[in-house]
Amino acid sequence: MHAAEPFSTALRRAADAIWSAQHEHPFVRGVADGTAGLDGFARYVRQDYVFLVEYARVLALGAARAPDLATMRRFADLAQAILGEEMELHRAFAREVGITEAELEAEQPMAVTRAYTDFLLRTATLGSFGELAAALLPCMWGYAEIGARLAERPEPPPDPRYARWIATYAADDFQELAAWCRGLVDRLAAEAGEPERGRMRRAFLVCSEHELAFWDVGLSATSGPRR
Repeated sequence: MHAAEPFSTALRRAADAIWSAQHEHPFVRGVADGTAGLDGFARYVRQDYVFLVEYARVLALGAARAPDLATMRRFADLAQAILGEEMELHRAFAREVGITEAELEAEQPMAVTRAYTDFLLRTATLGSFGELAAALLPCMWGYAEIGARLAERPEPPPDPRYARWIATYAADDFQELAAWCRGLVDRLAAEAGEPERGRMRRAFLVCSEHELAFWDVGLSATSGPRR
């Protein structure tokens, strides 16, 4: 890590190849230019809904394990926001692509979704609070970075559903959330010894890999997984 460099900056640099692959992923590019198949987008929405249920559990565990009241409150607020506003947003996306709420609730996790959520829940229960925070960061920060970059494109995607998806993650409140999580990870790393920082780094890199793999659920049945 460079002198006086925030720990999160070092994490992002270590994961740069993984994150660059996310930006170049066919599904992410397809959302950006409007060429993503609607069947793939619908499958992504369904699986992301399943993911969010478990993500809310991880945030609730974070609230229980938080070292101070302010952090506890923030994690509790985030869990509530996931269970309320963000899941309602996904239900709205689902309605727009012809998925009923009953179908959404009955959705079962694909292997890639289960692998990601199992790792998050295992980290939240068996790892340190620093590992938990580092494991959460790739989702929050990754979506904020993708949303911001796609919003900078000169032309929005022609499908308004894809444009709304981009706007959601490019929005100021989501950017602030990512900045808060980076700050939390930086603070925890500054208070940790090198072994703990190593565990935090591993959690961040593993979840970055899971984030990259998760985009494959949005590929059409004919395109196959990313390689």
